[in-house]
Order: sequence, then structure tokens, then C-alpha cells
Amino acid sequence: MGVPGLDDVLAGGLTPERLYLVEGAPGAGKTTLAIQFLREGASQGERSLYITLSETSVELLEVARSHGWDMRGIDVREMLPTEEALAPDDQYTMFHPSEVELSETTLRILAEVDKIKPSRVVFDSLSELRLLAGGSLRYRRQILALKHFFTGRQCTVLLLDDLTATEQDLQVQSIAHAVIRLEQISPDYGSSRRRLLVSKYRGKDFRAGYHDYKIVRGGLQVYPRLIAAEHTPPLTQTRIPSGLAPLDALLGGGIEKGTSTLFVGSPGTGKSSMAVQFAVAAARRGEHAALFIFDESVGTLRTRCEGLGMDLGPFIDSGSIRVRQVDPAELSPGEFVHEIRTSVTDFHATVVVIDSLNGYLNAMPDERFLIVQLHELLTFLGQSGVATMLVGAQQGLIGAQMQAPVDASYLADSVVLLRYFEAHGEVRQAISVVKKRGGAHERTIRSFALGSDGIRIGEPLRNFRGILTGVPVMVGGESATS
Repeated sequence: MGVPGLDDVLAGGLTPERLYLVEGAPGAGKTTLAIQFLREGASQGERSLYITLSETSVELLEVARSHGWDMRGIDVREMLPTEEALAPDDQYTMFHPSEVELSETTLRILAEVDKIKPSRVVFDSLSELRLLAGGSLRYRRQILALKHFFTGRQCTVLLLDDLTATEQDLQVQSIAHAVIRLEQISPDYGSSRRRLLVSKYRGKDFRAGYHDYKIVRGGLQVYPRLIAAEHTPPLTQTRIPSGLAPLDALLGGGIEKGTSTLFVGSPGTGKSSMAVQFAVAAARRGEHAALFIFDESVGTLRTRCEGLGMDLGPFIDSGSIRVRQVDPAELSPGEFVHEIRTSVTDFHATVVVIDSLNGYLNAMPDERFLIVQLHELLTFLGQSGVATMLVGAQQGLIGAQMQAPVDASYLADSVVLLRYFEAHGEVRQAISVVKKRGGAHERTIRSFALGSDGIRIGEPLRNFRGILTGVPVMVGGESATS
């Protein structure tokens, strides 16, 4: 097709010498996709023909110029009404346009195809042909005749439909070999989002469902929906250390490759710092790590980590750690998953940090879809042997009933809980591991603190009761200080 990602959705591309329907509202990107399709053919030495009943060749050239393309190897033929057709004397009174103009237009199209003998043809658009036909029966017969004509001349044809007809029918969908629908969605906030759906493809097990795409300089870029079941390489589960012996002890020796860990707690408890610690440890071992941050800038992250003795600068400059600041208002969920997938397949990241789930939630229009997509993403990362760090901020600062906006604890393989608690007129911090599927872990609650010398994890807080409530009761002499 010549459209990045679309061949993946179509299970390898389009079957040659078939007729395909591309439908979508104005502005969805049909013309751009069609030109990419023809340019791909031209690059392979094929003759390509663009038949337009609605746009002029000048307008098409402007579209191509906006993407930095040239149209060499692509023939453009206008089938627009002539200026004489606007004259009052030339308006039909005894005959319907379908009896005159449709036949004339069809003959012109067939003549151009026989003259050029193209391998790839784009027909833009069906709305004009539908109006000229007048009725559904004549319209269907016309499409069938065109299909038979093009098939006999070994052409692969894209029919573009802008869906501007007052009554949508399924005439062309039933005739076409495959149907691709382009949709444009305008959320309440942020830029428009586009998604693609293949609703039909005869004889192929295509990738069903919606796939995000965007239009950039250079054309359409499609982000195929991630299906974790397609990625099942053999995996030997080994533990990776954090670089902090007390934290590894809490986690029963470290975190296993191919597992996900959720750091959950109130804002400021040190969740992000804990997650970044694993990324820095991986970089020090000569591995790669990828950080996707929603809630702070790259500059703020670097400054904060430097204050904790974790200088990200050298690792970022050397390429060991990649940091991607995500703007939920501009990045579609499909593109976000695509970037994570690329960081694993191309960058070979062994540690991926998503900070935070709260920001990730804002990138999705509905929490139900977030959970499903997050499940697919974590499964893919797990099967790829990646240790995934998730950060989830709870609402509130102190209390036993704090809640997170999205509950991903059942998806994560390990859950590390960070809490504030009050003791001797001070606000202190505590850390504990409440879940770990990969094996045994400590059940203790330890004190910890963040300082210029890094993350400090203390001894178990055995002389307190009710730490998770935020207001513990001291049952003996304090044995651990932060």
C-alpha cells in the first residue's frame, strides 16, 4: 500500500487485480492515502492513474506538494463538468442526467484506462457517480460494470467515497473485495484523533478492530492495534536487581524479567524515583531503558534525579536511557502503544517505565478501554522479557481508604505500596510489598526517605501499629528512623 502500518493491518497488503473501497468523511485522509498507494506503484515501475470527478489536478498537486511528494509516474485525469455545462441552454429538460452525463463520463473513463493501461487506479469519488446514476439499481449496475472492466485489464482499483450522500447504502461494500473506513473524532479537548477500521476483506484473516492513525508530512501513519498473543517468544525468567540491597530484599531478591511492577501511593511519596532507580540500574549494567512520562517535563525529571544522586544526563546522552514526554492531548493511545512497542523491538529496552497511569488514563476516552489496552500492553512487554514499571498516584495524602482513579493492581505482577505516616510530629514515609507473583517477598513495612544521597530504606517498623492508616500507634521504643 505504501502506508506505514497499513500492510500489517491488511495481513500483507492488497491482493492485486481487485477492487477496494476506501470510505470516510471529508478530511479523513482518503486522498492522501490514495496518492501514497499510487506512489508506491510508481516506485515499482507500475503505471498509475488518478481519475477525479471532484478535485482538479491543481488541487491534487497541492496535496502532494504539502507532503513533499512529486507526482512523476502518476497520470491524473479530470472528469469534471465543462464550463459549457453551466450554460442554461445546455441544461437537460427531457432527459435525466443519468441518461446522458453518466454514459459520457463512463466512456471517458474507459477510454483513458485503455489508453494508459495502468496497474493501479484511484477513482475519486463515488459520490459524483452516485448522483449521476440517480437510482440505486443503476448505480449498482454501474459499479459492477466498472469492476468487471478493471478486472479484465489487470488493475488494482481504489474507490474513494466521502459519505456525503443523503442515504448511505451498502451497494459498493457488497461488491468491493475489501472495505477500509477512515474516521475522524473530535474530543472535548485536544486535537482531532483518527482511527481506521477494515470492515471486510475477502479471503484474508486481517487485523480486525480500530487502529489509530495520523496524517503528518509524508502521509498517513497507521498504528496497528497491539495483539499480545502474536508475540510469544521463549522466555527464561531471571531476576534483575534495583541497585538497592534493602529494596531487593523487600522484593525477594529483585524483580523478574517479563513482569510488571506497580508503585502506588500518594503524590510525593517517591513512586517515580523508585521506578527510575530500576532504569538507572539497567543502564549501569549496559542495558537499555525507556521512560514515558506524562506528569512532568524532561528537565524537571533530570533535575529531581540529580538531587537524589541519580544523574540521568550521561545515560540519556549515551542513548542508554530514552525519555519520551507524552502529551495526552496530542498523542493517541494507539500511537503511544506503538512507541512503547518500538522501544522494545528497535531500541531493545529491557526496562520500561510508564509514569503515570493517571496521565495514561487521560489519554483514553473511556476507562474500560484503558484496562483492556493496558492488559494487552503488559502481556506483550512480559512476553518480550521486559520489566515494566507502572506508577499510580492515589487521591489524598494520609488515610486507609485512599483510592486510585484506575485500579491496575490486579494486572500488575508486583505491587509496591508507599505511604505517609505521622510519628513524633513529623511526616515520614513507609514502603512495603503487598503482592508479588514471581515468588516470596518480605511482609514487613520499612521506613524510607529520599535525600541527596539517594533512596534510603531503613529497618522494618516493628514498633508501630496502624502505619497504613497514616496515624500509627507506637507500641514500643522506636527502632527505626528515616
